[in-house]
Amino acid sequence: MTIALERPVGTTDPITLVDPKVMSRLVRRITTDHPEISAETARRIVGQAAAFIAASGQRPSRGLVPSELVDHGWHAFILHTVDYADFCERVAGRFVHHVPTDEGEQTPGGAAAARERTMAAIAAAGYAVDAELWHSTADCNQCHAGCHDSPKSG
Repeated sequence: MTIALERPVGTTDPITLVDPKVMSRLVRRITTDHPEISAETARRIVGQAAAFIAASGQRPSRGLVPSELVDHGWHAFILHTVDYADFCERVAGRFVHHVPTDEGEQTPGGAAAARERTMAAIAAAGYAVDAELWHSTADCNQCHAGCHDSPKSG
């Protein structure tokens, strides 16, 4: 008989997933693009983006979505394509695509449900959730209504 635990025992600080040199580049990108964000907050954002990417790799097609702040980290990471591709392969086991929703398209279950589903997936994957960074789901103008983790089927 095999017993599967929904939540692993213990959690990992997702900041430890990101190479320190890559972390520095991403923090610099976030604070340059968003001067209102401090370097320490940007570091936390990158950590949560790393956890989001890792959880997305483990749970493709679950409709996981980043928060507005975590989306800044995901976008910064994507801009560094070599680092991002290497990270995805190492941590998620596959490339985690950034798929904007189409205008008028709704997140399954609504934004609050998507945020809760994402935070639960991050915790289930064994990563600490920095709840202060998860107040709202992303609604980025370049992504129309939001950003999602995996390719749309069909």
